[in-house]
Amino acid sequence: MIVLLALAAGSLVLAYQTRQHLQVLEQDLVRRQQDSHEQATEARTLAREAQDVSRDASAKVALLEARLSEVAVQRTQLEELMQSLSRSREENLLGDVEASLRVALQQVTITGSAEPLVAALRSADERLQRANQPRLEGVRRAIARDLERVSAAGLVDVSGLVIRIDEAVRLIDELPLLSNPAEAVPQAGAAEAQPAAPAPASSADWWRQAGQRAWAEVRSLIRVTRVDRPEAMLVAPEQAFFLRENLKLRLLNARLALLGRQFDTVQADLDAAGQTLERYFDGQSRRVGTVRELLGQVAAQARQTAVPRPDDTFAALAAVSAAR
Repeated sequence: MIVLLALAAGSLVLAYQTRQHLQVLEQDLVRRQQDSHEQATEARTLAREAQDVSRDASAKVALLEARLSEVAVQRTQLEELMQSLSRSREENLLGDVEASLRVALQQVTITGSAEPLVAALRSADERLQRANQPRLEGVRRAIARDLERVSAAGLVDVSGLVIRIDEAVRLIDELPLLSNPAEAVPQAGAAEAQPAAPAPASSADWWRQAGQRAWAEVRSLIRVTRVDRPEAMLVAPEQAFFLRENLKLRLLNARLALLGRQFDTVQADLDAAGQTLERYFDGQSRRVGTVRELLGQVAAQARQTAVPRPDDTFAALAAVSAAR
């Protein structure tokens, strides 16, 4: 009976341990299944976003190609018309000036920059000046007025803004994270590097200075930081690299959009980059403040500006043509 009871007790213990092990395995399987489901959901979301971005890019490319083809067709039509008609030197000059201005307007519509129109107006003024015709002085005055209005509209300094974005990208690797307390070390080292105090004149002064040094050492062991967003403190060291790379990619995307003069995309990317800086990086750092200032300058200047039409020049050209 004793042996049977011992065997029964051992069987119960083994059965209990086996049940506990099975419960642990079941919980592990459930957790892994949940993780797999979350990863699959995230992958589907990213794939859907990638499809939307690809669709938008394809639509923009198709629109640009259609506009470019329209410009090419119109340029061909203008060239054939100019070659087929026999005009005088003055008529050919006026027609060429008007055609170049219209082509420049189409380029302004496509690129969003006033530089083609400014170049066309200056070229037209130079050609009219070489013609030296009194009847064309009214056209030159109209060109001067239009050139002044177009220049006063303000051009976006794309090259300068691109340089600011490149500087911000260069500083990303040097920005301190909220989850990295290493930025407080130089301050402690600077405190230790201060020159030693003069020797105390009495034992009371010595004990007071010793107490101050001990209190300074105790204060340096504790760091109190206010964290408005707890997720910023949960960034692991191996995740910091990917966080910085994602921020760089966001700024490089803004750089490409700026070169393509897609100012809405630039503003969206800069806004997302600013939120990342505010959420994960130490706002008290001087480097973070520098990057914020650079991005703020780019966001303030990267705006779509309406380029005025050279209506005075077109009216002067029409008046000269009607007078003949």
